[in-house]
Amino acid sequence: MPTVTTGGAPLGDKLNDRLGDRLRRWRRTRATELVQQEAGSPRVDVRVVTDSTAYLPESFVEQHRIEVIPLHVVVGGQELVEGRDISAAEVAAALREYTIVTTSRPSPAMFGEVYARLVNEGATHIVSVHLSSQMSGTYEAAALAATEASVPVEVIDSETIGMAMGFSVVAGAEVAAAGGELDAVTEAIRERLGPSGVLFYVDTLEHLRRGGRIGAASALLGSALAIKPILAVRGGRIMPVEKVRTSSRAVARIEAMVLEYVTKGGVMVDLAVHHLDAAARAEQIAAHLQSRLPGSPEVLVVELGAVVGAHVGPGTVAIAISPRSGEPLPASGTPPGP
Repeated sequence: MPTVTTGGAPLGDKLNDRLGDRLRRWRRTRATELVQQEAGSPRVDVRVVTDSTAYLPESFVEQHRIEVIPLHVVVGGQELVEGRDISAAEVAAALREYTIVTTSRPSPAMFGEVYARLVNEGATHIVSVHLSSQMSGTYEAAALAATEASVPVEVIDSETIGMAMGFSVVAGAEVAAAGGELDAVTEAIRERLGPSGVLFYVDTLEHLRRGGRIGAASALLGSALAIKPILAVRGGRIMPVEKVRTSSRAVARIEAMVLEYVTKGGVMVDLAVHHLDAAARAEQIAAHLQSRLPGSPEVLVVELGAVVGAHVGPGTVAIAISPRSGEPLPASGTPPGP
């Protein structure tokens, strides 16, 4: 077989020379990095960004250096910033009075300003995690801003909402705080998001219909008024799960489904009970879940904010589920029951 040459030398020799050069350059670069690390040079600083629909408790935000970008809610024609200008209770009151309430995403410019500030604070990479792109244009706005950022920005569509997204954001921030690089942080977030989900009950589908977020659950609109729908966020969309006849049965069924999911999964799970203007019911659900899952993390009670509240309406109760892969459920966990 004839020898293939390039520039007078066998091709194989050329490739070997190039590979050798690359290997030598990599060794020199790695050696420089190790020397810099030993000399105390700054480590990689990955910052994690999310939006206000994660509904992270303020203590979590401060402890893990998480940056939260707010969405906006428009009440009676007045645009307000979620978490600053309007409370969940005020939105619930407006909805009860049949005031027109709509929501809007943050602008790409707002994301750009936040990314630039984080870079000025020392960020070398940014991970930006946002509510489902099928529910909002927030992900798109973040992605547009990322193209103009001066450092790499990984934008993640969580395909969910609430603390199902929030727990994953915390997991990523913990890896970042431990010195994890961009790939490790994004992997931690995606690993949490994969099996996470939200089950919820609404008093009426009317608010979801008005906001255009009803999706496949529209099939339930023609049901009798006595029917109470159980819904889930799956694949980024709101999907119908079951129909029951009373709100108490809806709540009991959601609890049973969560407990069944946890015990079948066999791993520790972070849980949060969300609500809009239904604090007593949410506290009761959290206490019941906690009693059935001894040794598990604390079940949080987190009120929904104005943006999600505007679409689901007063009386809504939801349970966000976020499994911790690789952490077995304590043997003392109580199996689900009636």
